[in-house]
Amino acid sequence: MLISKIHELYGLEQLSSGDTCVHRLNPTAKLITTIAFILTVVSFNRYAIGSLIPFVFFPTILMALSDTPYLLLFKRFLIALPFCIFAGIANIVFDSGVATSLYGIDISYGTISFIAILLRAYLCVMSVMILISVTPLSEITNSLRCLRMPNLFVVIFEMVYRYFAVILDEANSMYVAYSLRSCRRRGIKMNDMGSFIGQLLLRSFDRAERVYSAMKCRGYAVGISSRKTKNWRWPDIAFCVTCCLAFVTLRVFNIKISFFY
Repeated sequence: MLISKIHELYGLEQLSSGDTCVHRLNPTAKLITTIAFILTVVSFNRYAIGSLIPFVFFPTILMALSDTPYLLLFKRFLIALPFCIFAGIANIVFDSGVATSLYGIDISYGTISFIAILLRAYLCVMSVMILISVTPLSEITNSLRCLRMPNLFVVIFEMVYRYFAVILDEANSMYVAYSLRSCRRRGIKMNDMGSFIGQLLLRSFDRAERVYSAMKCRGYAVGISSRKTKNWRWPDIAFCVTCCLAFVTLRVFNIKISFFY
């Protein structure tokens, strides 16, 4: 089961080897555009559902141009959905004032803010997932260094992303051993959960030391890019400038699509 989760975790990165017009764009241009998109989306107030709807076109068009399967990205978004629901469910309870009506049904401010939170999370998560699916991780980290991001942040990002699969692999090995010793009982008993997590932590530390030693033997150096950054071309500049101008225009003029009256 955990093995399949590991394959699902890095399934998006396998899509980054494609050869579409979006894949061929400069990774720094894609990163800047994604950051500008996220900053613009989160800058709206908590009731701005209509203002956020036009931004749906950005991930939709990119998925179509890059041949990225929508269901694969949507499944990744479902992982973050419970956190969004818990973050916004209290708004429905405490912000109960009637804001508008839809076909005779009263809609409270809390409901509008709850929907806005879900929509905002959907847009941000999908934009990041699309960036990962069309850009190799090494190019993303190189672009972060080109943008003068703190090297410590970039290294932690690289290590956490790469090492997460190693932790899952260790957990899978321990779970298989636990199942064989407990007559193939489903799940882990609560009495054994503490020792299981403790052993996983110790095994992870030991595995991390061996992984880091192997990386150093192969010439890994912290803060040195593994690949040269791509040069900017006119299509890269046009993509970045056009998208950023579109985001600014939607934000400044507050172009909205409203279903309420």
